[in-house]
Amino acid sequence: MVTVGLLARIEAKPGKEQEVADFLAGALPLAQDEPETTAWFATQLGPSTFGIFDVFPDDSGRQAHLNGPIAAALMSNAEALLAEPPEITPIDILAAKLPG
Repeated sequence: MVTVGLLARIEAKPGKEQEVADFLAGALPLAQDEPETTAWFATQLGPSTFGIFDVFPDDSGRQAHLNGPIAAALMSNAEALLAEPPEITPIDILAAKLPG
């Protein structure tokens, strides 16, 4: 069961769109290694706009993710790749359909 999540909006600098896409796709193994990350999605919302949506059983899982390697890598590359700081919104999950 999941009760909380994160919705992040990421805007790439002009000319850095493919690098951001590659970075997000390359983060999948890191998400798979997080035991409390129930589901994790990297998305492209427009030509230079990307997103991350992930869900967790509780707030401790969400905090572990925020303090984990994906967030650290994103923030360490933010100045080079992003037009602005990522917009990260904590969300509550009202209902979910998950496999299994």
